[in-house]
Amino acid sequence: MENKVIIACDFKNRDELFTFLKPFAGLNPYLKVGMELFYAEGPEMVRELKKAGFKIFLDLKLCDIPNTVEKAMRNLAKLDVDITNVHASGGIKMMEAAKRGLEGSNTKLIAVTILTSLDDEALKNELDINKSVKEVVYDYAANAKKAGLDGIVCSPFEAGIAKDLGLISVTPGIRLAGDSKGDQKRVTTPKDAKELGSTYIVVGRSITASQDPVKEYLRCVKEFQND
Repeated sequence: MENKVIIACDFKNRDELFTFLKPFAGLNPYLKVGMELFYAEGPEMVRELKKAGFKIFLDLKLCDIPNTVEKAMRNLAKLDVDITNVHASGGIKMMEAAKRGLEGSNTKLIAVTILTSLDDEALKNELDINKSVKEVVYDYAANAKKAGLDGIVCSPFEAGIAKDLGLISVTPGIRLAGDSKGDQKRVTTPKDAKELGSTYIVVGRSITASQDPVKEYLRCVKEFQND
């Protein structure tokens, strides 16, 4: 069975990451490498993780003019990560350019829709978007599909939109029951995310800040992947 629980490895550097991973020997969890860690350690660390057998979601959220994004993706394609992403707000042409940049690789390309730290109020009052989160996610997901992408990043509450469009959904905003929401607003448990139709879930602090990360990771896997 494919592992569909992705651990958000929001660590300062390589040493912190590999110290965290030691107890996971033999489990080889799916890892999300985001901006903090990638900017600290660069592509060599990603190559090292791939060589060690980890699946990688490289979460860099590219958003720029199409030509720049295409060239950046050509470089990322060499890392052979399993999933990477762009911001859907960059538009269809940018997403198409990103897809071209990955030609010849097996990397899945997904588009970030609305961050899980945002809600309807923030869209209206801060971003001047007079639509609900679900409406915007649908519009962005439809654009991602037109651009030929594999899926979207959204909260579990919008995972059904991706499913209806034939796209995969990678859903952050996951907390185990009783954990703090932190800086995220649209949050669910792994069990709820499964019921809402998420393809993959991304779990960070509920695992990485735990006294027993392996135990909490296996708890997430059981809740999300087991019947």
